Amino acid sequence: MTLLDFLQLDLPAGLTAVLASSLCAMLGNFLVLRRQALVGDAISHAVLPGIVVGFVLAGSRDTVTVMLGATAAAALAAVLIEAVRRLGRVEAAASMGVVFTVMFAGGVVLIEQAAAHAVDLDADCVLYGQLEDVLWLAPTGLASLLDPAALAELPRELVTLAAMNLAVGLLIALFWKELRITSFDPALASAIGIPAGLFHYGLVLLLALAAVASFEAVGSILVVAMLACPAAAARMLTDRYGRQFALSLAIGTGSGLLGYTLAGPLLLLLGMDWSLNAAGMIAVVAGAVLVLAVLFGPHHGVLAKRRARRMAGAV
Repeated sequence: MTLLDFLQLDLPAGLTAVLASSLCAMLGNFLVLRRQALVGDAISHAVLPGIVVGFVLAGSRDTVTVMLGATAAAALAAVLIEAVRRLGRVEAAASMGVVFTVMFAGGVVLIEQAAAHAVDLDADCVLYGQLEDVLWLAPTGLASLLDPAALAELPRELVTLAAMNLAVGLLIALFWKELRITSFDPALASAIGIPAGLFHYGLVLLLALAAVASFEAVGSILVVAMLACPAAAARMLTDRYGRQFALSLAIGTGSGLLGYTLAGPLLLLLGMDWSLNAAGMIAVVAGAVLVLAVLFGPHHGVLAKRRARRMAGAV
């Protein structure tokens, strides 16, 4: 592999994988702390009809239209989940399961209808991601990394994810304390004047936008793994709020980089002429880290708890 090949093929795809993973890891922290990991699953599936409708209306992969469609679908899902919960008198988890399953199935049907109308919408791309198609053909050498003309031709997916990472990072920094208290004790937050409900729906909106920004990289299904695994693994490693956030971001970023490398570039360096699905490998790496954290976590790991029980029995 030449330097030019790396700049045009692997650099944009690898950066896209890292940015998608870090974005999901940041938001996944608050789902894990709120014990609402299923919300990430529900939103990432429920926005699929909105994504497809946005594609059909725009006739292309226009980011603004798709995000508007996904936001509308997320809002509809939130309303339907609450309606099913109240009218059906069922648990929130059950109502989420019903709503996101139905909306996801509707999205799959819409994909087939969109394909029938010759809209450039690939089901594999929406469901499993297509990192291999994230290309940057403008660079001619290392100097292109500082060339405004070349940087202006960066892949749309990469630019969108970079903007979303920046926006979400700024919002988390701005509302750090409010997000902390609404995650640990929403009743107390409401009692002292912090609108816990507003922060909840704000998080839902950010999850919808993150799902849309990430789906071309890791797909609407595999984004669930990146929302849950890095944050859950970090939770097994520490009880500190800030440290958990930093660890989950490191795990998510590392999973994106290592997963992409194992899926393609490393195999090519080893002389193999085949590759694995990059999004799937990222999810596998994140899942493996979670398993290791569950087993060997210093505070909440299986071995640590077993050792603590043995010491308590000895005393």
